[in-house]
Amino acid sequence: MGAMEQMPHTGLPFMKMHGLGNDFVVLDARARPVEVTPTLARALADRHRGVGFDQLAVIGTGAADAHLTFFNSDGSTSAACGNATRCIARFLMDEIGCDSLTLTTDHGTLQAVDAGDGLTSVNMGPPQLDWQEIPLAEEMDTLELPIEGSPTATGMGNPHCTFFVEDAEAIPLAQFGPRYETHPLYPQRTNVQVASVTGPDRLRMRVWERGVGITLASGSSSCATAVAAARRGLTGRRVTIDLDGGTLQIDWREDGVWMTGATAHVFSGTLTPDWLASL
Repeated sequence: MGAMEQMPHTGLPFMKMHGLGNDFVVLDARARPVEVTPTLARALADRHRGVGFDQLAVIGTGAADAHLTFFNSDGSTSAACGNATRCIARFLMDEIGCDSLTLTTDHGTLQAVDAGDGLTSVNMGPPQLDWQEIPLAEEMDTLELPIEGSPTATGMGNPHCTFFVEDAEAIPLAQFGPRYETHPLYPQRTNVQVASVTGPDRLRMRVWERGVGITLASGSSSCATAVAAARRGLTGRRVTIDLDGGTLQIDWREDGVWMTGATAHVFSGTLTPDWLASL
C-alpha cells in the first residue's frame, strides 16, 4: 500500500530540516504509517518538481524513543545519516521536553543529548575498522587501501573512503567523487571524503555522498574522517571539522563516535493528494 492509498484526502505531511546545509525531508510515520518506495523517494528528492533533499528520513516507532529509516536521493537506502539523526533528535527532545533520548536505526542504537547553546550531540556508535564489516571486497589493511592516494576505509553504518590531501578545496570533487564511489573494492559503493589538516586537531573536509553527490556537510562522513585521521596519527581523537556548510565537533570516545553541531527545522508542509497520485 503506497502513501497515496493510505492518505487519499489529506495528503502527506513532511518537515524540511538541515544540519549545516546537509538537508532532509522528514516523514513522521509514528501515528500514520507511510510506505516509502524508491519512486516516492526520488520524486521527493527532485529539487525542481518535488521538495529536494540529500536524504529522506522516516520517524517510526520502536523499542526506543523512535526508529529512524534513511533513503538517499537516488532512492537507495542507508543505515546511517548523522546530521539527520541530530536534526530529528532535536525535534523529538523539544516535542517530549527532555534533554536526552535513545534512537534506533538499521545500524544500531544511538544516544542523543542536548549539548547546550542550541547544539545537539549524537553518539554514532563505534566505527567499523575491519574490512568485512565496512565492507570491502577482499581482505586488506583498511588504514591505507591499495588505491592511488592510499585512502583509509571506515564503516559508520555505511562505507567511507577518506583521502588526506594537501588542499581539500583544490580537488575537483564532482569528478573525483563518482570515480571512487563505485570502486571495485567497495561492493556497496562508498561515501568519498577529501580532507586536509589545517591546524592542531582541525580538518577541512569535503564530501561526495554515495547515492547523492556533493553535499554541504555529512555527519557520518565527518565521523569517518575523524576516525581515519586519528588512526593515521594526523590528529587526536577529538577534532573540529570544517565543512562547506559549517563546523562539526567529533569526539571518538570509548563508547563510540560523538558528533556535535547545529540543526535547523526550516518548515513543515503537506504533499498534495494530486502530486502523490501522479507518481
